[in-house]
Amino acid sequence: MKYIIAALFCLFCSTPAYAQDAPEGDTPEALQVIADKAFEVIEGGDKEGADAPKAMHAVALHGSPKYGPDFTHVEYVNVNAPKGGTLKLNAIGSFDSLNPFIVKGSPAAGLQFIRSGLVYESLMQNSWDEPFTLYGVLAESIEVPEDRSWVAFNIRPEAKWADGKPITAEDVVWTFETLKNEGQPFFKAYYGDVEHAEALSDKRVKFTFKVAGNIELPLIIAEMSILPKHYWTQEGRKFNQTSLDAPLGSGPYKIGKVEAGRQVEYVRRDDWWGKDLPFFKGFYNFDRITYDYYRDSNVALEAFLSGEFDVQIENTAKLWATAYDAAPVNDGRIAKEEIENARPAGMQGFIYNIRRDVFKDPIVREALAYAFDFEWSNKQFAYGTYTRTDSYYENSELASTGLPKGKELELLERFKNQIPADVFTETYAPPVTNGSGNNRENLRTAMKMLDEAGWVLGADGIRSKDGVRLEFEIVDANPQFERWTLPFIKNLARIGVKANFRVVDSAQYQNRMNAFDFDMTITAFGQSNSPGNEQRDFWGSEKAAIEGSRNYIGIESPALDTLIEELVQTSSREDLVTVVRAMDRILLHGHYVIPMWHYPKWRIAHWSYIKRPDPLSDISPLISYTWWAKEAE
Repeated sequence: MKYIIAALFCLFCSTPAYAQDAPEGDTPEALQVIADKAFEVIEGGDKEGADAPKAMHAVALHGSPKYGPDFTHVEYVNVNAPKGGTLKLNAIGSFDSLNPFIVKGSPAAGLQFIRSGLVYESLMQNSWDEPFTLYGVLAESIEVPEDRSWVAFNIRPEAKWADGKPITAEDVVWTFETLKNEGQPFFKAYYGDVEHAEALSDKRVKFTFKVAGNIELPLIIAEMSILPKHYWTQEGRKFNQTSLDAPLGSGPYKIGKVEAGRQVEYVRRDDWWGKDLPFFKGFYNFDRITYDYYRDSNVALEAFLSGEFDVQIENTAKLWATAYDAAPVNDGRIAKEEIENARPAGMQGFIYNIRRDVFKDPIVREALAYAFDFEWSNKQFAYGTYTRTDSYYENSELASTGLPKGKELELLERFKNQIPADVFTETYAPPVTNGSGNNRENLRTAMKMLDEAGWVLGADGIRSKDGVRLEFEIVDANPQFERWTLPFIKNLARIGVKANFRVVDSAQYQNRMNAFDFDMTITAFGQSNSPGNEQRDFWGSEKAAIEGSRNYIGIESPALDTLIEELVQTSSREDLVTVVRAMDRILLHGHYVIPMWHYPKWRIAHWSYIKRPDPLSDISPLISYTWWAKEAE
């Protein structure tokens, strides 16, 4: 009977997915596979049939992919870039693990835990010249129904692990379950709307969602770095433990030499299965990529100018202006470039841990912002080059401006009793000074706010309320922030607040952040052009108590929780922008951070024997991926 049904499906069903995983020919084995698929369809197991979604080479969050199914390469590469040579890069601090997917340990530079990278590949890869569009890598195609209640991927038959074993749907299912159960808390939040994953065949995998309409979720699943089940389930291996054993991947590089805490090397594979994929034409040009670790950025800069590594992305304006007056720069051996970009800047600032009693009151948080004299510090330390940040989605159309109106106002009015009243009456702006260093007016404002909030100045010059002294520690791993922080601390002392700045090593800092063991720190919340499910990890109430999440602040806002869920359900770019701007206003008026600055350019210095595409992607410079060595030409 099954064979008859299979034959009928072969005759009358035009959907190729029914037969794509069957053995060739009309053998009983082939018919059995097709028949099994037919029964799945009849029973609704895969929701396919006449209304089955089309298998696509790419998927866009909104609109259509830029590159069609017959594209030959992306536009931000040199397709004729030569292969060869070594790229030497640097990292600050130390590392003790080659597993970037877990909370424990500090993973080595160059290891990504989402998207395709040097060692691991994802099902699909985002392009770097579109807001959010993915193209097939491990998956040759993706299928998504109109209501986005599930997603299926068809894995390329040529996709293989570095040991030669084929990549299977079981690898994908195992990866998903392992990351969610044993990986960083980020994964549990990111994949929170997935009901289950199942291998429909050796090369076909399906994810069924708890809710329909989460338009970003199929793309989120597609970005998951896939891990080899057969490698991690070997006796003696524990996924949730740190290790310096070179892991097995499917990407263009494998790990070579490793010196714990000092250096990690990536060696390009000659047998990489994906080297001829159109998406990667012009990618992965170096034979070797090494990361050398340095104690701090000052030591690293000296090493760069001495030729110890090849490319330096400079994030410190003062160093860019003064420290590159060196012979290799002046004689042209080092090229020094400022390259404009359109990358969303997100929010960098002094962030409060509002789990601490001293920061529970938003009036206190707002008052302390008046002690940070950005304008003076910008002139003193950055030659006036930085722009003050006033949005969590800075340098993008997602940033809120003016007072809310139209659809955004309608959205916010639903939460009128849950969010600060200032959201509706005031345009957020951080305190401003004249840059003279005389910050008296702002300090008077801060003192008045603290007085009215009940923080009384004691005989020792420190304010207190209900037995709690207004004192705290600012902790960070980057000593470069000291010159920005000490004047802030001095101003705090003038209004009766005691603070100190403490620099710890990178491993200790990460451990403390994971455990929310800090009062205040300096950090950035990076954003993309298409925020979505990851916002749960930043601001979701559920994440406030989960160690290892990125809700460092400890935000618990029902309004934000609701908006995040509506964000992931948006069906148009217009609606996405509206929801994000509303979220931005709530975050800003919550006074969870003291905003710092952003700079809409990359400052990149590189030795002249390292070449780059022109133009670069304006989202990422992709140094490890698309640059090349002149010596290989």
